[in-house]
Amino acid sequence: MVTLIFATNNAHKAEEVKAVLGQYYDIKTLKQAGIFIDIPEPHDTLEKNAAEKSSVIYNLTNNNCFSEDTGLEVDVLNGEPGVISARYAADGPFSDNIEKLLYNLKDKQNRNARFRTIVSLILEGNEYKFEGICKGTIIAYRRGQKGFGYDSVF
Repeated sequence: MVTLIFATNNAHKAEEVKAVLGQYYDIKTLKQAGIFIDIPEPHDTLEKNAAEKSSVIYNLTNNNCFSEDTGLEVDVLNGEPGVISARYAADGPFSDNIEKLLYNLKDKQNRNARFRTIVSLILEGNEYKFEGICKGTIIAYRRGQKGFGYDSVF
């Protein structure tokens, strides 16, 4: 079984990836691989951030690895929060991001949105990029207890 280091410290993301790929790959989080760093996401695109994270891990370990960057893109907000989805409301708790989103949509009829994910996979030194999109709408209030991030309003 091929081992892939997943360049994340997010336990929820790791659980979701392992549920899908765990029968085909040995997925190791940064912590499980003995890597105790937070990799910044300094770029203005999901593509550049994903590539940054996977290249940092590959350069540190010379092992197969992958990373992702995901953004919630809302049509009527011109793609916001997008690449800054995790820090949309600055440095407060994540719930502040949801409150800011709902506030910015309070008078809007068009609530179409999508989650867009870019995956950067480095296998044997070669980078491959993938894009996934999940379309939906933003509801006016939080609902449900499962999931994480913007799941309660998407």
